[in-house]
Amino acid sequence: MASESMASVPLTLPVLPLDDEVVLPGMVVPLDLSDNDVRAAVEAAQAAARGIAGKPRVLLVPRVDGTYAGTGVLGIVEQVGRLSDGDPGALIRGLGRVRIGAGTTGPGAALWVEGATVEETLPDPLPGHVTELVKEYKALATSWLKKRGAWQVVDRVQQIDGVGALADNSGYSPFLSVEQKVELLETADPVARLKLATAQLREHLAEQDVAETIAKDVQEGVDKQQREFLLRRQLEAVRKELRDLNGEAEGDESDDYRARVEAADLPEKVREAALKEVEKLERSSDQSPEGSWIRTWLDTVLELPWNERTEDRYDIRGARAVLDAEHAGLDDVKERITEYLAVRKRRSDRGLGVVGGRRGGAVLALVGPPGVGKTSLGESVAHAMGRRFVRVALGGVRDEAEIRGHRRTYVGALPGRIVRAVKEAGSMNPVVLLDEIDKVGSDFRGDPAAALLEVLDPAQNHTFRDHYLEVELDLSDVVFLATANVLEAIPEALLDRMELVRLDGYTEDEKVVIARDHLLPRQLERAGLEPGEVVLEESALRRLAGEYTREAGVRTLERSIARLLRKVAAQHELGDRELPFTVGADDLRELIGRPHHVPESAQDPAERRTAVPGVATGLAVTGAGGDVLFVEASLADPETGAAGLTLTGQLGDVMKESAQIALSFLRSHGAELELPVTGLKDRGVHIHFPAGAVPKDGPSAGVTMTTALASLLSGRLVRTDVAMTGEVSLTGRVLPIGGVKQKLLAAHRAGITTVVIPKRNEADLDDVPAEILEKLEVHPVTDVRQVLEIALAPAVVPVDVAA
Repeated sequence: MASESMASVPLTLPVLPLDDEVVLPGMVVPLDLSDNDVRAAVEAAQAAARGIAGKPRVLLVPRVDGTYAGTGVLGIVEQVGRLSDGDPGALIRGLGRVRIGAGTTGPGAALWVEGATVEETLPDPLPGHVTELVKEYKALATSWLKKRGAWQVVDRVQQIDGVGALADNSGYSPFLSVEQKVELLETADPVARLKLATAQLREHLAEQDVAETIAKDVQEGVDKQQREFLLRRQLEAVRKELRDLNGEAEGDESDDYRARVEAADLPEKVREAALKEVEKLERSSDQSPEGSWIRTWLDTVLELPWNERTEDRYDIRGARAVLDAEHAGLDDVKERITEYLAVRKRRSDRGLGVVGGRRGGAVLALVGPPGVGKTSLGESVAHAMGRRFVRVALGGVRDEAEIRGHRRTYVGALPGRIVRAVKEAGSMNPVVLLDEIDKVGSDFRGDPAAALLEVLDPAQNHTFRDHYLEVELDLSDVVFLATANVLEAIPEALLDRMELVRLDGYTEDEKVVIARDHLLPRQLERAGLEPGEVVLEESALRRLAGEYTREAGVRTLERSIARLLRKVAAQHELGDRELPFTVGADDLRELIGRPHHVPESAQDPAERRTAVPGVATGLAVTGAGGDVLFVEASLADPETGAAGLTLTGQLGDVMKESAQIALSFLRSHGAELELPVTGLKDRGVHIHFPAGAVPKDGPSAGVTMTTALASLLSGRLVRTDVAMTGEVSLTGRVLPIGGVKQKLLAAHRAGITTVVIPKRNEADLDDVPAEILEKLEVHPVTDVRQVLEIALAPAVVPVDVAA
């Protein structure tokens, strides 16, 4: 199947050298006779052909870098005349390959060599793979010719039948280099030559496809840029016409950032940074994305109130009057703001406004249960000080960039919430309320609470750097008010930078005042009622606060008032109620139903929780303020064999340890307390805290659990009007706890009249409102034996538990 080649027909021919050009058999090429070598070879061929039939013949040999190829092409001089440009030329047709031998002599000045033609033979018929190769080559050549628009050549290529002639036809291809054409010339086997030509053509088509794709993409980009350029020019022309119509100057300052920066009242370092960015903007093109980033940054910097400050209102009495008018109670925070204004006034009078680059700002943390007015207090503080107010909601913020801003390299980068708050306020000394700072979370994007450390540190926030601005921003004159419900949820390092102010909740009298002066007028307006159309008596407000709601704040109270007014308004529209209408305490049940919170002291003695031995009333502090906590204890039947201590109610580790301590104390001191504890070792003790869905922890329920167990063992009931709090030790000492004010407020709301607290917490009673202390009988104790004497009622029927 393989093709065969053999050399035959010896020839003596003049050499026609071709510099950087190759002629393959079958090609017809014009050659310029102005070249001495070409003219000498043609003249020698013509001299040798005189008197011989036939046309002059020459040997076309490629000459690359002065070196002749080993194979040439036998060429016939078809015609000698003038080329299209008028120069003398010759038309030569290539016939076949000739292997070049030794040099010889001949007429003329040309170089003569001996050679032999190379004959090509192929089996007939052609093998299948050769036929497929022919088809592939013709298909590739047709595709290439069609792309060039050479339709007249397509038919000629399709009509070529010879394998060798088809391969030699690629000599016309302009994309082949001289080396590739020489390789085709020196490949004697026609099948191998066709394979080589096919590979060269296939490679060129692949490169051409890539080049066309790139050219198409480039052209599309150029077209887009040209279109954008034309649209921008049209937009500029439209703006120019509008400026002419409005009589504005052509050089509008809003488009000239350099003029705006130089005209702005900026700090020196900020001005230098802004001018550097302006220089970058001037060097960048309009289509550069960096230009839009720089313009956005410059707009942000120019909009910040770098040297804008509002004048503080130094009327201390007037500021306190504003706070008292807008909020009832909350004396601690009012006193702190009054102190702050007084100190600011004295510093201003003595020229101490700025010391060491820092101004006299403040960072306060308002911690208290929901609904006590922490958020609304921030606006009142700003009103009292004559400053602007901005609220920043931090609840659920998990991205550190929300506080410190994004790097400018990110798409859609923005400054942090602190910078945006200052920008929104329009002054460098606003009151910024950081709402729900205890609800800040952390994840893989960083810890926002850690980013707040610099913001809330008075020692370093005068040089605060936002990631987006990357210039120093002075926050030392800002009053930061952070609000939180749970103190334990605030990181220790952050809490250390803030001044803590506790808002422990309102007394019932304060709730009545708030409802009368603030909540009722607001809800009358929302219900579409005039102030005199519905009047709530003080007794009705007091019952709403005491029996329909039980909370530290006033949110539920306001909802109850709103519900009451909606009911009256609806009845009036239905014709069932005449206005004006006065709501008394006895009308509440008819309008909004029965009370939800009836004090234990007001219930039937048989229905009270402490109506059986083993139940005691404790006091606790939750996220919603102070609350009353009941502790229940029981003993298992000795026949069940379930000895040990069982605790239920979703308790924490500290509370579980307190229960162990209470049980151990009673076991070791039972005889001294005249309690029948001999059978405790054989019987299981179960202590339960109702409201099991609520997590509970802390040591302050120690005396309550001890009292409940003592009541169970002695059979003596715990007094209904007594509540207690305190940590108990193994020796029976009552240790101090926290949240005394909140717990006493909760006891008062629940109708408790006697409260037992640790002796070492007696100093905390100074924080409790005087009207609450008047209604409560507070017993400071040092030993749990005193607690039992106060809390346990006298035994009516002796109960031998151990029996």
